[in-house]
Amino acid sequence: MTTARIHWAELPAAVRLAVSDRLGGRVLAAETISAGFNSEIAVRLTTTERTVFIKGMRLNHPRVWTQRREAEINPLLQDLAPRVLWHKEVGGWSLVAFEHVDARHADYAAAGDLELTVDALSRLGSVPCPEIELRRAEQRWAAYVDGPEVAARFAGESLLHTDLNNENVLVHEGRALLVDWAWATRGAAWIDPALWVIWLIAVGGHAPAQAEAWAARVPAWKSGEPTVMDAFAQAQARMWDEIAGEAPDPWTARLTRAARQWADFREHR
Repeated sequence: MTTARIHWAELPAAVRLAVSDRLGGRVLAAETISAGFNSEIAVRLTTTERTVFIKGMRLNHPRVWTQRREAEINPLLQDLAPRVLWHKEVGGWSLVAFEHVDARHADYAAAGDLELTVDALSRLGSVPCPEIELRRAEQRWAAYVDGPEVAARFAGESLLHTDLNNENVLVHEGRALLVDWAWATRGAAWIDPALWVIWLIAVGGHAPAQAEAWAARVPAWKSGEPTVMDAFAQAQARMWDEIAGEAPDPWTARLTRAARQWADFREHR
C-alpha cells in the first residue's frame, strides 16, 4: 500500500507557519522528494538558516504511528541514519524533521555500494533493540508460513530495518545510511540480510547465488538455520504474490519475480 504524495504548498498555512517558526528562518525553497512510499509529504526545505528534510502524515492516517516510531528509534542509530531534529504534531499533521545530507541512492549493481551496505547492516547488528513497541517478525509473516511453529523461528531480539529498497540506502561521505524506518521490526538477526537478497535480485540484477554471497558478508547471516531461511524465502514469495494480485504495477511485479526466484533457488539448490 502506497501513500499519495502532496506538496509543501498544499499543507495548511498554519502548519507551514509552525514549521517555519520551529526552523527559525523563512522558507526559501521547497522540493518534493518523489522517492519512498510511506509519507504523505516528503520535502527538502531550504530556509534562510539551513536545509532540512521533512516527512509527514495526517494524524488520522492509519500509519501515522510510524512517524512517532521513527523519532523514537533514531537516537540509537548513530552514524546509521540522518539525525532527527524534532518531531511535531500540529494542525492535524505529524511531521518529523531530519538533518539534510547531501547523498545519493545506493547502486545495488556497484560493488563499492554493496560493500558500504554490508558495513551498514553489520553495524546495525550491534545496535540494541529498544524497549518500545515494534512489529514482531514471528507475527508479521505468520500468515505466509505453514503453522505458528515455523513463524516462531523468525523471532528474535534484533532491531531490523526490513525495507532495504536501494532508495532507503543513502551513500554519504563514504558510508551507507539507512533511512525510512517505517517497517522497523523486532526479530531474528539474519532477517535483514535475507530480505536484502530480494532487493539485490530485483534492483541490482544479481542471480540468487550472487545475492546470497553478498548477504553472507553480513555477520548476522550466519546465525540463520538453512531450513528456517528456506521457509522465510517461501514466505516472502507468498507475501509478494498476495501484494501483486491479478494486475501488479511494474515495481510490484519486479519484486514478486525476485522473491519467487530466491524461493525457487533455495528449494532446488
